[in-house]
Amino acid sequence: MNIDLTGADWFKSSRSGGNANCVEVAFLPNNHVGVRDSKNPSGPALVFTPAEWSAFTAATTRGEFDH
Repeated sequence: MNIDLTGADWFKSSRSGGNANCVEVAFLPNNHVGVRDSKNPSGPALVFTPAEWSAFTAATTRGEFDH
């Protein structure tokens, strides 16, 4: 998948506390979602399909990634 991220509107969670150890998310065309490291905004980004993003956020809500 090749999606142009130029001009994407990246944002961090309001719970990030403003530190640099966060991920940033951008909602992209065709309901895709981009994710990148806030410490390296010009570095690589992951792009998820709507179904992948939905599965990830549902698993997070269920606590599947809690330690």
